[in-house]
Amino acid sequence: MKKEKLIKITIIMIVISIVYTILVKTVDVASIGPYDSKVGFASINGYFRDLIGYNKTWYTITKYLGVLPFLLVGNFALIGAKQLYERRNVLLVDKRILFLGCFYILLGLVYIFFEKVIINYRPFLQEGILEASFPSSHTMLAICICLTALYLGKFYIQNKSFLKFFNTCTFILMIVLVLGRTLSGVHWITDIMGGIIISITLVLIYLTSEKLADHTKKRI
Repeated sequence: MKKEKLIKITIIMIVISIVYTILVKTVDVASIGPYDSKVGFASINGYFRDLIGYNKTWYTITKYLGVLPFLLVGNFALIGAKQLYERRNVLLVDKRILFLGCFYILLGLVYIFFEKVIINYRPFLQEGILEASFPSSHTMLAICICLTALYLGKFYIQNKSFLKFFNTCTFILMIVLVLGRTLSGVHWITDIMGGIIISITLVLIYLTSEKLADHTKKRI
């Protein structure tokens, strides 16, 4: 994809993410959550909550599968650490790995932001506690980590058969986590959608940043 087109798409997605978050907070707000907690898009969210309910099996599956994306994070961290040890200069570490590290930091900051700035609370209590629900963190982590892993895999996996296996497993893991989190019922449907939209936006920011850095390097 050309740099200019990628930048435009990224800016559009940033705007969509911000607007969507504001709409979730302000449109059709009603006290339909536990302890009469207020939820935006109440009609839609209430419908899906009643339709799906709470599924402990899917909640448990996604709870434990949710650990697997962090193995991907650890793998790329080891690649970066190995390169740093061998090359003795952080600037000589692959650009993609350095940008990925920054991307993980950005992902963490977004997670912390929504833990502090509550958009809405979960439709069901977790151990009697009312927890922040927007966006779905499992959805966000699954998409952000898995999509970047799929992108970087082709640069660091030489064996084509293993690359195909890696891509298939990573993609399936992402889909199962997103669908499983939806079917578990521990999030409003707008939380899942928010996780998808914000994740795609963050991944686009990563790709755009890398593209711009590469373009600047070529000009120099």
